Amino acid sequence: WKILGHFLFQFMKSGTKTLPVGFIFVFTAFKEGLTNLCGCPQVSIVWPDQHTSEFDPEWLRKRCFSSAARQALQEELFLNKRMYWDSELQIPTANFEEVLHDDKAALAWLLALRRVGIVYLKGAPVEQGQVARLSQRIGYLRLTFYGHTWQVQDKSQANNVAYTAGKLSLHTDYPALHYPPGVQFLHCLSQAAEGGESEAVDGFHMAEKLRREDPEAFRTLTSLQVDFTDTGSDYCDFMVQSKNHIIDVDSDGRVVRINYNNATRDSVLDLPLHQVQAFYSSLKAYIQLMTRPENMLTYKMEPGDLVTFDNGRLLHGRKSYLSHPDQVRHLEGAYLDWDEVMSRLRILCKSVNGES
Repeated sequence: WKILGHFLFQFMKSGTKTLPVGFIFVFTAFKEGLTNLCGCPQVSIVWPDQHTSEFDPEWLRKRCFSSAARQALQEELFLNKRMYWDSELQIPTANFEEVLHDDKAALAWLLALRRVGIVYLKGAPVEQGQVARLSQRIGYLRLTFYGHTWQVQDKSQANNVAYTAGKLSLHTDYPALHYPPGVQFLHCLSQAAEGGESEAVDGFHMAEKLRREDPEAFRTLTSLQVDFTDTGSDYCDFMVQSKNHIIDVDSDGRVVRINYNNATRDSVLDLPLHQVQAFYSSLKAYIQLMTRPENMLTYKMEPGDLVTFDNGRLLHGRKSYLSHPDQVRHLEGAYLDWDEVMSRLRILCKSVNGES
């Protein structure tokens, strides 16, 4: 479109538009539609002002407003279908170095991470810095108040329950933030002499079970907001506060994120009195579902293992452990956000599958 000598509607290399919304003719209609002119595989549209636009048929087909076309495009863009699992899951496993250097291996890793929610990488060097190396395969790390990376060890005067040798109950990380990290990496540098097994539960699967078994509890946990808090000093001093649903759902009712960490759930519960018992009953029902033996996955990391998982889906924990002076449990961790991960996944899909 050309007005006053300026082209108002064009796409830049990034795919962004330059047409101001104020120039859109909302109720316009096309005068004529033609296909296969001169053998060209294009759809030509002639508008009432005689302006002609040409479109690739596949481009138009993807942007069809039918329910099926819309669902197909959203699945292509966001890979929302999930594979639910329980204690019988065989964790998808890949080689750390292959993921770093081979696009097909990296694509398989990220597809499994999206679909299943957890992937094991074997063979990482047993030294700090590997979670940062892995993040560079995707983009960059998510900086939090605990730093770009953090060391999970038994520490004196610990500022986080993870930095103790005690049992860690099932949780997602950082619900005290309104936008918790999407993906977590944990690299085992040294394992405890006794104990320290990791535990994980598919929070999406358990939420769907709760929806079926106790619809009222599901409604409560998706509608009431809970206060979370975290205060301390690490990368810098911090005092964070948030309100989150235990179970987040989208406009279609699909479960999209779990926000739960009893250690950082605030003593403040900003609810009317008549909703308090209903909230606790609902939360207890959800936790009891997750802690059933048939739903909980248990595994033990060994030095060189690096586990990657969806922090908004998996609730993870750890059994208590005992370290010896010459065998101290040490994991290095890091976060990323799903926007960066999905960006790399889409790029790898195009390059590996030969798409333009």
